[in-house]
Parts: sequence; C-alpha cells; structure tokens
Amino acid sequence: MPSLRARLYTTGHPVELSWNHGLITGLASTSNPASTLPWLAPPLVDLQVNGFAGIDFQQDDLTAPALLQATRALHQAGCGRYFLTLITDEWPRLIRRLQQLRQLRLQLPELSAAIAGWHLEGPFLSTEPGYCGAHNPALMPEPTADHIRELRAVAGTDCLLLTLAPERKGAIAAIQLAVELGCRVSLGHTNATAKLLEQARQAGASGFTHLGNACPQLLDRHDNILWRVLDLPRLQVSLIPDAIHVAPPLFRLLHRVLDPARIHYVSDATAAAGAPPGLYTIGRLPIQAGADQIVRQPGKTHFAGSALRPIDGVFRAAQMLGLSWRDTWDAFSLRPARYAGLNAELRPGAPADFCLLELEESEPALRHLQLFRAGQQIA
Repeated sequence: MPSLRARLYTTGHPVELSWNHGLITGLASTSNPASTLPWLAPPLVDLQVNGFAGIDFQQDDLTAPALLQATRALHQAGCGRYFLTLITDEWPRLIRRLQQLRQLRLQLPELSAAIAGWHLEGPFLSTEPGYCGAHNPALMPEPTADHIRELRAVAGTDCLLLTLAPERKGAIAAIQLAVELGCRVSLGHTNATAKLLEQARQAGASGFTHLGNACPQLLDRHDNILWRVLDLPRLQVSLIPDAIHVAPPLFRLLHRVLDPARIHYVSDATAAAGAPPGLYTIGRLPIQAGADQIVRQPGKTHFAGSALRPIDGVFRAAQMLGLSWRDTWDAFSLRPARYAGLNAELRPGAPADFCLLELEESEPALRHLQLFRAGQQIA
C-alpha cells in the first residue's frame, strides 16, 4: 500500500498518508522531524476559469489538446479541479459551445477528472455601464424558463453554476427554477436593490460572484451594491485574490465583516493567466495583459478577467491579510469545493487527491509543488 510522510497544512504536525486503489486509507500522526518534510494540503478548486496558459475557452474552434494544455498548466498551479466558465454571448452560441465542450471533455479521461462543472457568467447580467463589466449588453436577454430548462438539458447531470443579475425581468422565477433543477445560482454583475437581493436569496440564490468587481469605480457612499451584499445574510461570496481586482484594504475589511466560512476565492482567469504579457482574447474581445498582470481591453480602463494562477492567489491573499498561506489555503480549496458540492477533504475514504509543497521557510515562498490525483502524480 503506497504512503508518504508530510506536514499537514492545518496543524504543521507530521503525518503519514496512505492510500489504495485511489482512495485514502489512513492519515495518522508520525514521529518524523517536521522540518524535513514537505507540506500536505488538498488540491485547489477554482470555480471561475475563462481560459488559461494562452488558451481561451470561449473559442468555438477549441480542441481537446488545447484544453488539455490549459488544464495541465492549471495542475502545475495547484488546481486539481475547476469549473470551466463561459461568458456572455448569444444564447444559441453559448449552448452550442457548452455542448462542444462537454464532448471535448469526454475525449480524454484527464479532462473528465479535472473539469468538475460549468459556470455560466451571463448572459443574464445587468446592462448598466460598470455593472456589465466587459460583457456586451447587446447580447443579454431576459432569463426565461425555456433558457433554464435548455441549459439543464444540455448539461445533463453535470454541476452547473449560473451567475445572473436578479433585477432582470423574470430573474427571480428563473432562479427558483434553476435551483429546483439542481443548479447553483450566484448573483453578480448586478445593481439590484436590497429588496431584490433578498428575494433572490429566498428564491434559492446561494452566492455572489467576485464581490468588489463588476461595478462602477464611483459608487453612492450611502447605498451601493457592496453595502447591500454585506448586509445580506448567508450568501457565499467569491473574491479574486490577486491584489488587483480587490484593493488590499477592502480585501481585509471584507474578511473582517464576513464570516470566513462564507468567503471563497476564484481566479477569474483568462488566457493571459499562466502566460507571458501580451495580447489575448476572451471570446470576441481582444484583451491585453501587462507586466503588472492587469488584464484590460486595449484602450479601456476596466478589468477584463485576470492573469492570476490559483497558487499565486493563495499567497497573495495571505500577504494582504497578514496571515500564513496555511490560513488562506481553504478559501481556494475546501470552501469552493463545498459550495460546488465537491469532495476535496483529506480523510479516509476520500479520493487520494492532494498537493505536496516545498517552501522557502524564511520568506515563505513556494519552491516546488506536486499535485496528485488518485495517488498518482499529475503535475
């Protein structure tokens, strides 16, 4: 029976992890000197990936080898599973794209294991300037029951996350139907009133997508979407921890105001993530990533996704919060996994999926990372 010894990220204590037939059989304390061992942690889980490593997931001619290239680059960044994210486009085109992507995933077992579900960020978003972000308002229909049923039928039994704005006509009914059909609904790209946000929550919406983004730079200091969401109980909030999308002071304040269990991280990665600075695309939009890793449409000021690698998000979050990476790891692993209904825990009976990390103890900075799935190293 294979096994290894490492320091458990939650306690720092040395443990022996054993597995058989791809499942964890034991996780027990051991007497090895901790300082000589690598760190053991669950894989990262990213629920918002639009592209990676130069590959744009929004392209209709995307191939299985290209998708595999991006997936393997995500694995190298500590991400074991992710939700492939599609952004606003004409509804028929979006549906065809989802159908094609499901077929690509079936071609390779490695893709089937890594792509845990689908996130549709749009097209049912706010058309207001600022709130629509880089999404094209001309391509945003009002949500209907037919849309939701078609989406569910095309996705089959796959995990589905839908981001929408509850102020759109028919949105509350669409949220209720989507939840009844097994979708998770997250609010976002919205300027909904507090009353509408509460109605959406009661209809079954359970999250809020990348809080602090998808809103204008200038907000009413007395009543704005940040205050409304912070005042709304029980929503699971995602944040982009790149120190760009959410300024460090606001990032810290959000962690003070919200229960940490209600926060998880996403990369909102584009093709520019895990790739050199330069010109890329997200769907029909050209985007440009600078040496500062800020991604924008050329000539415009608002952000258009990120260039963030998941593992870098863990360390940047820790730096912003003045914490150890061990304190921020769960926000990019266990918490998004739980929100999506996935199992990412290190415990007997669970899949033997884990990361091994070696760090420069003085900084600390990541020196080496290995990712294992079912006990086999994949990155």
